Amino acid sequence: MTVASTRFLYVARHGEASPDETELTERGRRQAALLGERLRDVPLSAVHHGPLPRAAETARLVHEQLRQDVPLHVSEPAGDYVPYVPRQEELPKDAADRLLGFVEQFPEAERSQGPELAEAALARFTGPVEGAEPRHELVVTHAFLAAWLVRDALDAPAWRWLGLNHSNAALTVIRYTPGRPAALAMVNDMGHLPADLQWTGFPQELRV
Repeated sequence: MTVASTRFLYVARHGEASPDETELTERGRRQAALLGERLRDVPLSAVHHGPLPRAAETARLVHEQLRQDVPLHVSEPAGDYVPYVPRQEELPKDAADRLLGFVEQFPEAERSQGPELAEAALARFTGPVEGAEPRHELVVTHAFLAAWLVRDALDAPAWRWLGLNHSNAALTVIRYTPGRPAALAMVNDMGHLPADLQWTGFPQELRV
């Protein structure tokens, strides 16, 4: 009989990026270092990150702050893509045109390849784990995958990743315990960041 244990998945959006997205800004580097300090005492078994520079640099800076020697892995499913393209009839009537317009502004490659990568991300990063010990893993990714993972944890409709926003270097934690629904321990938490580093990358009109 296979023994299953709880997985704790830590999901973080990359730090603030430069306008061309080839590197982090100085603020983004500070955000990443502070995120690493927050996670220093977490018994992480691995740090996964998307292949784009802003996620890779964030993961490296987080990794430098960890006490233990934790494997660092690049993962295409942890990258930046549109995880699901909804149909008009799935969406609330008063928001459908705006949401579809938002999705359609992204390149065709991100929209066509995204659903397959999103399913791969769920297969790789979610659910209980085999073995007798709990597992703690960090995924440094982008806003869309963070939203997709939260949507999945809530068992919400596939289109509902839209409208779930994440700030740069904010932390979301999802617990997957055998025999129980997934549980959100925290979402978009910025407690490790000083006020001047909070809310970057988050829609201005939704900030609190």
